[in-house]
Amino acid sequence: MSELQMFSEELGTFNQSHVLQFWNELTEEQKAELCGEIKEVNVAEVCSYFQRAMETLNRDQSKLDDRMEPIPPELYGGVHRSTSEELKSYRDEGFLQISEGKVAVLLMAGGQGTRLGVSYPKGMYDVGLPSHKSLFQLQAERIRRLEDLAYNRTGKRSNITWYIMTSEATMGATKEFFKIHNFFGLNENNIVMFEQGVLPCFTFDGKIIMDEKWKIARAPDGNGGIYRALRDRKILDDMEQRGIKYLHAHAVDNILVKVADPVFVGYCVQKKAECGAKVVNKVSPQEAVGVICKVDGQYQVVEYSEITSKTAEKRTIDGKLTFSAGNICNHFFTTEFLRKIANDVERSLQLHVAKKKIPYVDVSGQRQKPDKPNGIKMEKFVFDVFPYADRFVIWEVNREEEFSPLKNADTAEKENPTTCRNDIFSLHRHYIQDAGGLVETNGTPVICEISPLVSYAGEGLEKVVSQKKLKPPVLLKTSQEESVCSNGYTK
Repeated sequence: MSELQMFSEELGTFNQSHVLQFWNELTEEQKAELCGEIKEVNVAEVCSYFQRAMETLNRDQSKLDDRMEPIPPELYGGVHRSTSEELKSYRDEGFLQISEGKVAVLLMAGGQGTRLGVSYPKGMYDVGLPSHKSLFQLQAERIRRLEDLAYNRTGKRSNITWYIMTSEATMGATKEFFKIHNFFGLNENNIVMFEQGVLPCFTFDGKIIMDEKWKIARAPDGNGGIYRALRDRKILDDMEQRGIKYLHAHAVDNILVKVADPVFVGYCVQKKAECGAKVVNKVSPQEAVGVICKVDGQYQVVEYSEITSKTAEKRTIDGKLTFSAGNICNHFFTTEFLRKIANDVERSLQLHVAKKKIPYVDVSGQRQKPDKPNGIKMEKFVFDVFPYADRFVIWEVNREEEFSPLKNADTAEKENPTTCRNDIFSLHRHYIQDAGGLVETNGTPVICEISPLVSYAGEGLEKVVSQKKLKPPVLLKTSQEESVCSNGYTK
C-alpha cells in the first residue's frame, strides 16, 4: 500500500477525506508538504480531542460554589504570612539549590505581540524603559545576578539553565534575537529553546479546516502544551542529564517576575511540594481573575465567571476574601512531577475551546476569511495539572512587587507598556528609599530604573544610594554596562 493510500484510508476512517480533495491539483512540493503535515497530525488522537473538547463546550457549566473550599492554611504561605526567620530559611534553601545546579527556569514565550500591535515575539518587546531593555533581556540579567548572589552566599558557582518554550511562529525570531544580543551575557549552552506543539483547527461539525489546498489550519496548543513538548522535544531528558530537580515556570509577559525566585523555590523545597503556585491577593471580589482553591478535594483554578457574586464576595472572620488567591501563571514543579505528567497524565488533560474566525479553503479551492467564528481552536492550560499533585502549595506575594503583565497596547486602560513601565519605576524607587536613598519627585512622575545586574530585588543598594539624593531620571547600571550619562541619567 502506498503512503497516499495509507493516508486516504486513515483520513476516511475518521471522516476527514476532504484533507486530500485537491491532491491532483498540487505541485510535487505541495504534495510533500501536505504529506508531512498529515504525518505530524495523529488523526485518531486529534479527532478524539475534538470529541472531548465539544463535550466540554456543551457541558452544563453549573456553578461551583457549593463544591469550593479555600486552600488549607498549612499549604498557604506568603511574604506576609511568614516570619523574617522563615523567609531567611526559604531564601537560604533556594540559594543552596541554585548553587548546586538543581534549579532551572521554564519560560513560556510562544506568543506574538499581536495585541501590542507588533508581529514579533512578545519577549522582544521594549516597554520604553530608560535602558530600552526587552523583556527577554530583563529576565536574562535577573538570572545572571541570581547566579552571582548564590555564589556569594554559598561559595559555590553554578548555572541556572534557561528553558524557553517558543512556538512555530516565534522560534526563528527568538533565536536570532538572542544571537544578535550575544545571549545577554549568559552561556549559550545553558539556554535551551524548544517549540510547543500545534493542534488542527476544526469546524463545529468536526472537520479539519484547510488553510490552503495543501496546508492544514493549525494553532498552538496553549501553555498547557508545555508538558507534551517537554517530553517530545526531549527536554525532560536534558533536565535529568543536567541534574535539575526544580523548575520555576512563568509567562514571558510579567515585567516584574522574580526569575528563579530563591524564596519561592526554597519554600516549595522545604514543604516537599511537587507543584506550587505564586498568587496575588485579589483586589476586589469583582476582579476578573481566576482563583486557586479546592474543588471536590482537588486543587484547581476556578475562573471568576464560574462562580456567583455571593461566593466571590465571601469573607473570613477577619474580613479578608475567602477566595482571594489570584492566579498569575507563576509555578514551581519538580522534574519528577513533570515526568509523571508528561508520561501518564498529558493525554487526559482538559481541553479548552475557543471559537474563532479561522481562514479556510472552500470546496472550490478559494481561500476565505470569515467575518464570524466558523470553527474552534483547542488548547490546554498549564495550571490544569494541579489536581494531579500529591503535594501542592501556594505562595502569596505583593502584586506591586511581582506582578505587572504586558497584554495590551497603550490604547487599553491596563496591562499595557505604560502601566508596566510605571510599575518598574515605582518598585525601583521604593528599593532606593529602603536602602536609605531619596529620589526627588518635584511633583512629576518619577523615572527610576535599576539594572538587574545591580540588584535582583533591592539588595546591595545601600553602598550605592545611602544618604544620597537622586534627581530623576534615575538609571543605576553596573560599570560594565554601556554608559548613558550623556542622556542625563544618574548612573
